[in-house]
Amino acid sequence: MSETDRPVRDPGLQPERTRLAWRRTTLASTVAAVLAVKAALHGGVSVSGTVAGALCCGLWLAFLLLAHRRIHVLSTAAIPAALSPRHATAAVLCAVATAVCAAALVVV
Repeated sequence: MSETDRPVRDPGLQPERTRLAWRRTTLASTVAAVLAVKAALHGGVSVSGTVAGALCCGLWLAFLLLAHRRIHVLSTAAIPAALSPRHATAAVLCAVATAVCAAALVVV
């Protein structure tokens, strides 16, 4: 099959799938933050639990802003720009740090 015989790929589907993946990840991050706050408040309020819960919520908010920005770019441009390494790194760090904070609250 030559290059000219290949069917044309619909570029509109990939941004839609990526946008939905960002939404699913944001939802999962929201659940982790809510469960972290619930774990922090379960059994009484402690300073370490409050700090970890607040940190988890702050990280969730930062991830939410990054995801919202990316979803907006994906939905407005016909051919969306690639995700910059800086924003990709920030999103990964927020997601991992949220999971670590949530795990720390569950273990402690």
